[in-house]
Amino acid sequence: MNKIGCLDCSEISRRDFMRVGSLGLLGMSLGQFLADRSAFAAAGQLNRKAKAEACILFWLEGGPSHVDMWDPKPNSNFRPISTNVAGIQLSELLPKMSKHMDKMSIIRTMHTEENNHPQATYYALTGHRPNPAMQFPGFSSIIAREKGARGSVPPHVLAAMWERERQYNKMFGGAFTGPEFDPMLIPDPTKDDFQVADLRLPKSITPERIEDRRAFLSVWDQHHRQREKLAEYSNMDSFRSQALNMIMSNDVREAFDLSKESDEVKDKYGRHGYGQCALLARRMVEAGSRFVTVSGNHTNGWDTHADNDKSHRDTLTPMLDQALSTLVGDLHQRGLLESTVVLCMGEFGRTPTINVDLGRDHWNDCWSLVIGGGGIAGGQLIGASDDQGAYPDGNEYSMGDVYATIHKAMGIDWTKTYMHPIGRPIKIANSFNDETGQPIEGLV
Repeated sequence: MNKIGCLDCSEISRRDFMRVGSLGLLGMSLGQFLADRSAFAAAGQLNRKAKAEACILFWLEGGPSHVDMWDPKPNSNFRPISTNVAGIQLSELLPKMSKHMDKMSIIRTMHTEENNHPQATYYALTGHRPNPAMQFPGFSSIIAREKGARGSVPPHVLAAMWERERQYNKMFGGAFTGPEFDPMLIPDPTKDDFQVADLRLPKSITPERIEDRRAFLSVWDQHHRQREKLAEYSNMDSFRSQALNMIMSNDVREAFDLSKESDEVKDKYGRHGYGQCALLARRMVEAGSRFVTVSGNHTNGWDTHADNDKSHRDTLTPMLDQALSTLVGDLHQRGLLESTVVLCMGEFGRTPTINVDLGRDHWNDCWSLVIGGGGIAGGQLIGASDDQGAYPDGNEYSMGDVYATIHKAMGIDWTKTYMHPIGRPIKIANSFNDETGQPIEGLV
């Protein structure tokens, strides 16, 4: 049900307004009426055109070098290669992705406002600069909240969680919107002993016994709450229900069970962090998850202050190329790419120049990300950088614009605001200077 302000779009019609006979009786000005009518039309357009039901984020922690990957330039030691879309070239490090660019698009003039990892990660994942007075929800948690759960499968999953820097896990969370929108943290699926804990009942406890206990607990809670009304009970009920539904659901256990996949499929995705997390992401989206983050969980990630070329050539980019191309192809073959947005990015790019350690440093003025699926057009180049990949040669795009694009693809009103507990409205697609981000023309 779509609501704008205090009005329910599904209940408003021309006949309703005529029956009232006066805007004054509704407590509305003419300006407010026209604004709401425009919003009703926009909401209706979203509902008609939305195709996306889920999103998979390839998170490249540390910031990949855009000039060595998605925006090849003469100051890179890697040559550009053609793709299956005329006019789009990638680095030679991405031969597998070059065959899938008809399904994906590149935004080459991303600009963000932070240049250090924690702050830049926070900004990229929320659209807001860190603020000691408040926490902002991650855009992944917003999608989980707006789209809602599908069945018993967790709507928001982070695979694999960062063992090394756990504070980054919180940046995907729901903040003041509630812990129910935080991601479910998944251990590294490349490990031999990989399993998601506590998804099975102990052998000594049967499902019938659980139901008996739940019924008894319901009676006791009802009696106790008549004597003590506490707000926490509503959250306790929600969390308890989610946990029990997951434990009792075969679908949840099946989704996390990578043993159901053949060795051939696992090899195709890659027996590394990106590959197995991407395979798990496909299974989770297929089962009903709304947002899954794929993280390689590498020791230093893409933070290539030293030996940039060696890291990109020998380890980082080949793994990404294998996993991302296989995921896009697999989703397409299964008919899931039409309903699944795939987004690949880090928190910024790397400097156009090489430093004394043969590395590239942080660069947030202009960098690239890749997006497609879920009704977002493939085969597009959005924006162009200068001949060094240093600055936009024209329009620059914000994280809020990317969020607005994904929200529109999902049928979410990207102009929506949430009210923070301190009384400040928070935009779910926050752009530069606290403006509202706009869907990127040519993509949706």
